[in-house]
Amino acid sequence: MLRPISLLLTVLTGFSGLVYEVAWQKYLATLLGSHSEATAAVLAIFLGGMALGYELFGRVARRIAARAGAAGEAPALLRTYGAVEASIGLWALAFPWLFGAAQRVSFFVPPGHEAPSFAFDVFLCALLLGPPTIAMGGTIPLLTQALSRSVAESTRVHAWIYATNTAGAFAGALAGGFALVPWLGLDGVLRAMGVVNLAAGAIFIAQGLASARRAPPGADAAPSAPSAAAENAPPKSAPAHAATGSIASYAGIAFLGGFAMMALQTVANRIGALSLGSSHFTFAMIAALFVFCIALGSFAVASLRTIPRALIVGSQWALVALATALYFAVPRAPYAAHVVRSLFRDVPQAFALFHTVTFVALLALLALPIALSGALLPLLFHHLRDHRGELGQIAGRLYSANTVGSLVGALLGGYVLLFWLDLDDVYRVALAALALSAALVTARVLGARASRAGAACGVALACAALLPSWNPEHLTAGAFRMRQPTLETFAGSRSFYATQARGVKLLFHRDDPVSTITVIEAPYQGRATRSIVNNGKSDGNTSVDYATMCYAALVPAILTDDPARAFVIGWGTGVSVGELARLDGTKLVRAAEISPAVIEAAPLFDPWTFDAHSSPKVDIVRRDAYRALLHSSDTYGVILSEPPNPWVTGVEMLYSQEFLRAARARLTPGGVYAQWIHGYESDDATLALVLRTYATVFEQVAIWFTRTNEILLLGFNSSQGYAPRELLQARFEQRDFRKGIERCGARSWREFIAHELLGPGLIAPAPGEVHTLRHPILSDRAARAFFAGGEGRAPSFAPSIDGPRVPAFGLVAAEVRDADEGTLQEITRQICSSGRPLECATWHAHWEQRFPGSEARARLWQQTRAVIAANRDAAALQVTRLTALYRGEAPRFANVGPVESARLATELYARHFVYAIPFPAEGLRHAFSRCERGVAALACLDARREAERQLAAPRPLGATQTVEPARRSGARGT
Repeated sequence: MLRPISLLLTVLTGFSGLVYEVAWQKYLATLLGSHSEATAAVLAIFLGGMALGYELFGRVARRIAARAGAAGEAPALLRTYGAVEASIGLWALAFPWLFGAAQRVSFFVPPGHEAPSFAFDVFLCALLLGPPTIAMGGTIPLLTQALSRSVAESTRVHAWIYATNTAGAFAGALAGGFALVPWLGLDGVLRAMGVVNLAAGAIFIAQGLASARRAPPGADAAPSAPSAAAENAPPKSAPAHAATGSIASYAGIAFLGGFAMMALQTVANRIGALSLGSSHFTFAMIAALFVFCIALGSFAVASLRTIPRALIVGSQWALVALATALYFAVPRAPYAAHVVRSLFRDVPQAFALFHTVTFVALLALLALPIALSGALLPLLFHHLRDHRGELGQIAGRLYSANTVGSLVGALLGGYVLLFWLDLDDVYRVALAALALSAALVTARVLGARASRAGAACGVALACAALLPSWNPEHLTAGAFRMRQPTLETFAGSRSFYATQARGVKLLFHRDDPVSTITVIEAPYQGRATRSIVNNGKSDGNTSVDYATMCYAALVPAILTDDPARAFVIGWGTGVSVGELARLDGTKLVRAAEISPAVIEAAPLFDPWTFDAHSSPKVDIVRRDAYRALLHSSDTYGVILSEPPNPWVTGVEMLYSQEFLRAARARLTPGGVYAQWIHGYESDDATLALVLRTYATVFEQVAIWFTRTNEILLLGFNSSQGYAPRELLQARFEQRDFRKGIERCGARSWREFIAHELLGPGLIAPAPGEVHTLRHPILSDRAARAFFAGGEGRAPSFAPSIDGPRVPAFGLVAAEVRDADEGTLQEITRQICSSGRPLECATWHAHWEQRFPGSEARARLWQQTRAVIAANRDAAALQVTRLTALYRGEAPRFANVGPVESARLATELYARHFVYAIPFPAEGLRHAFSRCERGVAALACLDARREAERQLAAPRPLGATQTVEPARRSGARGT
């Protein structure tokens, strides 16, 4: 039972190891940032520690076995390994406290010294990850030596250990990325995995003690290792060149194999992001796929009864051939992903099935080549075991070299080379490494002449160099956003890509260490529009998105007490930076952009940004925004956050409670923090999570919209909210602000404030989960909502049926309180033209109630009715019902009973409620009073209770304060 139990435990420790890696990556991102240098540093520390552990524990295993053999005792290898596993568990339990201490020590480096500060934080990360990762390197060498009873069976034992440990890692990669972190949080995950390692360590120690008691006196190293004589005596069949060959050459082969496969994995991650979207689910699947297939390769070696030397050589040349064939399949990956995606459409319940089918499809495509790479180390171990007897040291040396190769592959293939090369170039570099590795295997294992091996390698390298470049238009088509099949979906990749590229002109393409960035130009409403595309997803264009980028800059600039200094998170097209720099009173606009390619592409948007990238007012910082703010002592009147969507890996940090607190600490008194968030491809729960988190940091929060379903959360660094309305209006009338707002699409003060949804003082923290760095849940929620592609609604707060009338509140409410018809016309026109159907219908109804039969409203209705509904009659009927609510009457619904009519009235009331022009509650009361009479009275009572719950429940973006108007005086002048 010793081996089965030990192998089962290696599954668990492999599982915990990958979960640790997922959790530690997120921990250390809060210290180093989420930029490519930070990712590379963390991966280097993790892999470097593992490599050192393999080498260190390989020597430890040899010494323990030799000492036990000399003393005639059973070696204490299992007890040693149990102690190592237990130490990992103890470190995991202590890690949250250790990390907190490291965060405090990190601030010893003064702000403003980024290079030494980053280097110091990398050193702190090495202290945090070094001990446990070195300990993780003990698995292969210690257990290989401990569980092998003879040289003959050592290959199979070694392969089983490698396979079971890697199989556990596969499960850990999926569980950590898909479930454990959002469920338990980072601290909870470490506690759970720490218990796993402690339990595994205790069982290994118990097994070791039991084995020692069963060992007869004078026993040699068995069963933990073969005797020293057996180990050191090369078999008679061994060729002389193999018997005398240096293990260094085989370590070199292992190094090249690790380098090539890690470089290919980083390319696979990037291609996965372009094909499936750059969510953490994509990266979890790719990581799990690689470790699973590596386990398959090791399982295959473990099942072999005999291993001819030609198999080692043939497997590596087969890997070269398969990797070359896959090179030609990569450009079709986005199309293939779209075909699979279209089968599942936008059904939320299909999320798990879609990812399962995608994983199986990737497995069918990649299983054989990755499995061949996974077989390399067990095969090399088998070849060396007959010539050098120290089994633990051989395993340690090979795995150490392979891990160092993986480290170099991650640093070069995933970071350094991408400053100069594109993804297809990195793929070709990896192919060259595979060819060189195969040539070395041929020379060392078969004893082939160096000239022949070199010739084969030369041919492979020449083929790699001559491979055609990938078409960037195909890779960046963004097909993962297409959830429904099109006419070209099943017509083949050529037809599909031709349709996607019709009329599109590629102006810029670059694969940098962070993202794949392209700039395209396409026709839009008779003119050309330019878009910047980040990993296949547009991050802004100069037509449809211009209003959003413009309002995002100028709304907080008008509302702040001092717009002289601004900090912008994310460059994108540069429009927001350009609008802020264009203001007369602005002295500095500092922009933090994580992608070097985005900065390189900035001049292509000069006509729309007023040459912002070269403006003397603009300071571009190529750095992670979290770190840039955290290590800055400057303060700003405006901080604007316009990152990519929160489902994108690494972005969720910018929505966390800790980041918001850091941002507020960098605001001037009266400063404004503006956070862009989208309702498209989202849901109510995701938006509610964002606002709940926001409201825990800012007591005064306002909500504005830019266009359609994109909104701005505005947090004020004061207890007063808005400045007096007269001051804000005067600032708007300044020439620089007025011109800027006209570029946004508003021609007057009334059209500008029409974008206000809720003024400050109405939102309080609502019960529910909050997104924090220690418990990151936003990217998980946002990615699941992105899969469904639904719509998250902006707030629609409504009072209780029997509650007091809620007074109108905010800048818009103050403007329309005693307004003439012209004011209503301006505001209604702006809201309807901005693509807000619910509010558009409500404002038309309010206008009709205030000025019945207005010809101006009728004319505007003809222009804007398409915004409300495609069916003209249905849209008009909706406005009629809303008008009835404003008159305190029950809206009428045809062909339904009184109970259902009351339910529909409640839904209409809640969905269309606008705080600036609130409905009176009398209409709902009348709707329910009609159904309370008659045989349906009991059903009506249940419907009324349900309506009260519906109106009392937290609305899509949070909860409202039920304070009296006198206590809302914090919103000055409104």
